[in-house]
Amino acid sequence: MKADKNGVLSGSHVLSGNQACAEGALAAGCRFLGLYPIVPSIEISERFLERAPQVGATFIQMEDEVSALAAVLGASWTGKKSMTVTSGPGLSLMMEHLGLGVMLETPCVIADIQGVGPGLGLPTHPAQGDMMQARWGSHGDYEIVALAPSSPQEMFDYTIKAFNFSERYRIPVAIMSDAHVARLKETVLIPPADQINVEPRRYYEGAKDSYLPFKRDKDFVPRMVDIGQGYRFHVTGLTHDDRGYPIMFEECQEYNVHPLVWKIRQAADKIVEVQETDTDEADVVVVSYGATSRAALKAIKQARDSGIKVGSLKLVTVWPFPEKRVAELAKRARAFVVPEMNCGQVVLEVERNTYGEANVFFVPHGDNGVEHTEDILSAIKQASQTNVAKSGIIELA
Repeated sequence: MKADKNGVLSGSHVLSGNQACAEGALAAGCRFLGLYPIVPSIEISERFLERAPQVGATFIQMEDEVSALAAVLGASWTGKKSMTVTSGPGLSLMMEHLGLGVMLETPCVIADIQGVGPGLGLPTHPAQGDMMQARWGSHGDYEIVALAPSSPQEMFDYTIKAFNFSERYRIPVAIMSDAHVARLKETVLIPPADQINVEPRRYYEGAKDSYLPFKRDKDFVPRMVDIGQGYRFHVTGLTHDDRGYPIMFEECQEYNVHPLVWKIRQAADKIVEVQETDTDEADVVVVSYGATSRAALKAIKQARDSGIKVGSLKLVTVWPFPEKRVAELAKRARAFVVPEMNCGQVVLEVERNTYGEANVFFVPHGDNGVEHTEDILSAIKQASQTNVAKSGIIELA
């Protein structure tokens, strides 16, 4: 494998989703990977470790997932674009430092390759049971960005998106994949480095003795510097002022924490991304993300071939959720069908944003995996025959 001077392995390659994630990270400029190994994410670290000497990247295996994300946060403050990779049990252990990363406004990426839980569960089997944890897993008020790839190509592309969002808004960003996409091998097209949009770090430009690590620009995002470059400043997870010094009263909490929410909410229209097909005339809209999108698209084609007016709303960003678009579609569509590999998570957001104007059918795949096109097709047929909106979610066994 020979990469260019930017570390990009351009060309056409047959890669697994995990390998594509590692290549996307390197193409985005990631030069630090801190982790504790856990299936089904190990192949990301193996690929990164194989490629690290070619690009001058650092790989470190920590003693657990708690310290892994701590190392990532520290590396980011030294100027390295940084990431960690994990699965459900590891993500649970990272929640404390996810909150710290949010409070310190530290850009980094967390790739969560979901398996079946809770506990250690069935770690080699695909699932989508961590979606709400990614959004609400840490304590306090904050917003997060999370993307859901459904193919190795999207693992590459969305990993670059994740790093770009993390730098643009100074936040941790989650890639919510699963064991199916992680192991799937397909052709991945990697463009040359000069054709890849890479967001640069937003650095402070001014006198060193005037730097304030949490002084915000108009978009609520502060500028960074690299620790060790002669700047004197403090960062803390406590409520703090622009200098990073702890200040413990209500007004400072509002001044400090509210922008953590608003810098994402005010930019939601720029962040939210969906892939939409045939929704304008649709009676039924299938909302899917990640691996279940593959089965959903097959079911949608079969339904349309049989004469049902059905469209697809595939989520690229799950968080922030495309609230406005779901609400708009609910005004003219008869129903939504939401397949997930869990017992009901993102379907709750779909139902919430229909405001009772359309039925919501949930197709739980649970531990049965992703190739259940017939279940989704059956739900589409049932949804197309329902005229009166009913309260709540209609769950189909």
